[in-house]
Order: sequence, then C-alpha cells, then structure tokens
Amino acid sequence: MRLSTKARYAMRLMVELALHQKNGPVLLKDIARRQEISARYLEQLILDLKAAGLVKSIRGAKGGFLLARPPKEITLLEIFQASEGPILLMECLENDTICRRSPFCACRELWQEMRDTLKGVLNRYSLTDLSGKERKKPEEKGQAMYYI
Repeated sequence: MRLSTKARYAMRLMVELALHQKNGPVLLKDIARRQEISARYLEQLILDLKAAGLVKSIRGAKGGFLLARPPKEITLLEIFQASEGPILLMECLENDTICRRSPFCACRELWQEMRDTLKGVLNRYSLTDLSGKERKKPEEKGQAMYYI
C-alpha cells in the first residue's frame, strides 16, 4: 500500500498554513515555492480542503488561504480523508455484499483491523502536532552542513 501524493501534499499544505497564517492569509504560490510543489496541483488540493471545511479563502489584494479552525482542532484524519476520500483498504469493508465470503472471511477481519489502526493513528494527531514537528526540523532542509 502506498499513499498518493494527494495525501502527502495536502498534509504539507496544511502544515504551511498552520505555520504561516499568524501573518495573515497565505498565498498558494508561496507554499508551492517553499514546498517545491506545483502551484497548479496545490490549487486542486485546496478545493478539496476547502470543501471539507478545513480552509477558507480571503479574496482581494491581501487575500490568500487560512485554516478554517484552529490547528489543534484539525486532525490528520480529516486532512487525509479530505484529500483521499475514505480509508478503504478493501471494497468488502464498505459493502459486505461485494463478496459472498464476507461473513466468514478471516482476511476481512485483518483488513478491518488495519483500516481501524490507520484511522486511529491519523485521528490521534492534530495539525498542531504535525506543525510542531515541522518547526523542530532544520531550516535548510536537504542541504548539507559543512564546518570549516
């Protein structure tokens, strides 16, 4: 299983909003530059996040995007589901009529446990937690430090 770039980039976009919104609305082009993500791709992602009620837009010369709620009230599960949709490891978890073996399938129980564990981890952390971890990372990401 591999997460798509939608979830990864949505998380990074939301962390940027959390870190920089104290200065007012944040422009997508600034997030794109800092995160090295296409501005066009961020435009698509922000629509899903806005529809989910996680971000709001401010129009005008000093416009941009802000979090719709305080970062401590936004879970990583909400961000994930806004960008990816529901966590669905196997179709039979959402619709047990897909497979006639669902009522007595041991594998289905495993898929449920995996799904529930992933949801639990994402729900346990808030955007404040993730942005706090980001603050602790070195400023110059990816650049080697040379001491002379």
